[in-house]
Amino acid sequence: MTAIRAWAARAAAQPLGEYVFDPGALGPEEVEITVEHCGLCHSDLSLLDNAWGISAFPLVAGHEVIGTVAALGSQAKGLKLGQRVGLGWNAGSCMHCESCLGADQHLCAQLQPTAIGRNGGFAERVRAHWAWAVPLPEDLDASTAGPLLCGGITVFSPLLNLGIKPTDRVGVVGIGGLGHMALQFANAWGCEVTAFTSSADKHGEIRGFGAHRVVSVHDAQALQAIAGSLDLILDTVNVPLDWTSLMATLAPKGRLHIVGALTEPMPVNTMGMLMKQQSVSASPSGSRAAIASMLEFAARHRIAPQVERFPMRQLNEALAHLRSGKARYRIVLDADFA
Repeated sequence: MTAIRAWAARAAAQPLGEYVFDPGALGPEEVEITVEHCGLCHSDLSLLDNAWGISAFPLVAGHEVIGTVAALGSQAKGLKLGQRVGLGWNAGSCMHCESCLGADQHLCAQLQPTAIGRNGGFAERVRAHWAWAVPLPEDLDASTAGPLLCGGITVFSPLLNLGIKPTDRVGVVGIGGLGHMALQFANAWGCEVTAFTSSADKHGEIRGFGAHRVVSVHDAQALQAIAGSLDLILDTVNVPLDWTSLMATLAPKGRLHIVGALTEPMPVNTMGMLMKQQSVSASPSGSRAAIASMLEFAARHRIAPQVERFPMRQLNEALAHLRSGKARYRIVLDADFA
């Protein structure tokens, strides 16, 4: 294949510039995808700023890819040229460890993230192991589906894997890029949904996403009114919260589940947890099978992220918009390399 054009950062927290790289020979189990659209996630900001201390430069970020299969390795399976697929946070795993064989490929010790140690989706083409290129249901809008491949699966996976029932009461903390999709999924799952927010101006919009109740995280009286009522709280934010007040809204056997990239230690009242048999847990994105299930569920229930779109040539402007906190609620980049 020919050289690939992309947008890359040459150093941490610097503007992105045009970048061309030679991808080398296509691996026998690899697929090459022509990028049509790529979501812009807050995790991309973290990588570009080297906030996690794991970035290597030049760095081509982007891990919410929608595109079509351009080339297949000799041992790639289940895909065909021209097929529309999605690629999320992960681009490869060993496929032979206990986690991979147990359908938890996203927990593989040799997991290969799409944009860490390899070139991601801010490019005209991107590569991955064939298993992680997930066919896109025809009923999903390809131009807006990219954020489902990261934010969507991150909030859907707990509903799928934690035994959440349609009769359960679910709270969602933080109604942003992750939270607005969590509201839609939990509502379609059949749950009674409570949204926790600090933004009074979003209440009407939040109800439109599927919340039955909206509670301010700063309103002690409102928090007290729902004490002991929630079976699950999904925390989608990456900042410390009043964990004591939040945990107090959990029912016996309730669970606080973290999906936001919280980097600070989290103090919890273990005695209170013990007396009510509560738990605190966390999870990353999701397995290959869970991603496929999530896309089918989203197509069936017409769940889609609310997006703002930018041409990829305006990537720096899109990054500034995301950094300012003004994105409502996800950003999608339309590839324009032609």
